[in-house]
Amino acid sequence: MTESNENAVSQTIHKALSKAKIAKIVFFICLGSVLMAVSLEEFLVPNKILDGGITGISIMLSHLTGIKLGLFIFILNIPFFFVGYKQIGKTFALSTLLGITALSVSTTLLHDVPVFTADPLLATVFGGVTLGAGVGIVIRYGGSLDGTEILAIIANKNLPFSVGEIIMFINVFIFTSAGFIFGWDRAMYSALAYFIAYKTIDIVMQGLDESKSAWIISENHQLIGQAILARLGRGVTYLNGEGAYTGDDKKVIFCVITRLEEAKLKSIVEELDSNAFLAVANITEVRGGRFKKKSIH
Repeated sequence: MTESNENAVSQTIHKALSKAKIAKIVFFICLGSVLMAVSLEEFLVPNKILDGGITGISIMLSHLTGIKLGLFIFILNIPFFFVGYKQIGKTFALSTLLGITALSVSTTLLHDVPVFTADPLLATVFGGVTLGAGVGIVIRYGGSLDGTEILAIIANKNLPFSVGEIIMFINVFIFTSAGFIFGWDRAMYSALAYFIAYKTIDIVMQGLDESKSAWIISENHQLIGQAILARLGRGVTYLNGEGAYTGDDKKVIFCVITRLEEAKLKSIVEELDSNAFLAVANITEVRGGRFKKKSIH
C-alpha cells in the first residue's frame, strides 16, 4: 500500500469516527429533549406544576395566552442561542439549538396525549425525575435546554454572585410568580419538582456508581498501599509531602475507588493505622490509566 493510500484510509477512518460521534451526540441530545417534553406535557404542566428558568416562564405565558408551550420555549430561548454562540462557543450553541428545537417539537406533539396522572404529588416526583434525566443527558453531551444557564454564565462575569446563585435568584422569582398565578400549593410542588430534577441531574452526570478519590497520610503508608492493592485490587500512587507545622517529610497515598468500595477502604486504614489521616471526595469523571469500575464480591 502506498503512502497516499495509507493517508486516504486514515482520513476515511477519521471521518467515519467523527460522523459516528456526531450521530451519538445528536441522538442523546434528542433523547434528553424528548424526556423533558414527556415530563412537561405528561406530568408537570397538566397539573399546573412549573419547571424553573425560561421553561417556567414559558409555562406561565402559555397558561395565560393559550398559545402552545413549545412555541414559547423556542422563541424565548432564541436570543440566548445567539449570546451563547458569541460568548461560549459554536459547538455548545449548536447543541443547545438542537436540544431546544427537539424540545419544542416534542412538547407540541405530546400536547394532546392523555396525561399519565392527575395526582400532583405523583406528577411532582415522576415529572421531576424524568425532567432531571432529560436535562442531565443533554448537559452530559454538551448542550443545554434552558437559556437561563447561559444568562447566568454571562451575568457571572459582571456580578459578585456565582452561576448557581444567579439561577437560584431567577427561579425564586419564577416560583413566586407561579404562586400568584397557579396558587401557593402549586408553587411549592414546583419547587419540590425542581429539587428532585436537580438531584437527578447529578445522578445522570456522575452515575449511580460514582467514583471517589482517597488521600491517606500515614507512617504505615507501604503497608496500607499493599493492602489496598491486595484486598481492593486498586492501584495506588505515593506522593511526597511535607508537614507545614513540623516540616517532616510524609508519604501521601492517592487512589481512586468506587462508592461501593469506600467502607472497605476505611476499614483497611482503620485496621492498619487508626491515627492515619484519610480524606475522601467525589469525582465527576475518571479517564485513562487502569481504573475500571467493578462490583465488590
